[in-house]
Amino acid sequence: MTPVTKRAAHVMVVEDEAHLAQGLKLNLTLHGHSVFVAEDGEIAIDEFKKQKFDLLLVDLMLPKIDGFKVIEEVRKYNAKIPIMILSAKDASIDKVRGLELGVDDYLTKPFHLDELLLRTDRMLLRSSWNVTGDEVEGEELGVYSFGQSWADLGTGKGHGPSGDVLLTEQERKLLLVFIKNSKKILSRDQLLSLAWGYEKGLETRTVDSFIVRLRKYFEENPKKPKHFISVRMRGYVFEPGTN
Repeated sequence: MTPVTKRAAHVMVVEDEAHLAQGLKLNLTLHGHSVFVAEDGEIAIDEFKKQKFDLLLVDLMLPKIDGFKVIEEVRKYNAKIPIMILSAKDASIDKVRGLELGVDDYLTKPFHLDELLLRTDRMLLRSSWNVTGDEVEGEELGVYSFGQSWADLGTGKGHGPSGDVLLTEQERKLLLVFIKNSKKILSRDQLLSLAWGYEKGLETRTVDSFIVRLRKYFEENPKKPKHFISVRMRGYVFEPGTN
């Protein structure tokens, strides 16, 4: 497993199953984080407005207000905070809805603790890149234009054919990877490694869902993309040329 530099963080766990919530709190605390547990969606939204959190782990099936609504409300206040869904619901429609609302990752219950901790470390590391400086892996961040679109890779603000955009942290990171590798075909495994920091072979369709989101933001016709192009059996290629 690739080592990850751990960053101490304040984490909100939104989970109504007490034994699972306490287990997550214990292990995240042992991992160096401070943890607040919200037993329902109402508490989660209320506390998010009061406290500063670095990461949210959100169950979908919650009392009072469900996890989707929690995520929707959080994104109104903060487009960049990393959010991971932890849910027994593994239907594609739920994963797609979560990704459309701006979550960065989706982990299906039951899950392995080591995988959860690895994913949280990766999310926090990517988040820290946006906070700690003006460079990511030696590349200066700035405004990048392509076709009818532009994106500020430092702030996540952008504009495309559909209007103004505010990228989540993971969307920004994926776009940066594409820009740094313009015209190169990148497999899903390569994108997972470069943009998410996951080892090759991890089973996920997350990449495809994020491509859909970038197309929605930056393609004149998302169903006929000219920038984020699928290459059959190989992956994706970013073409920065004009429309």
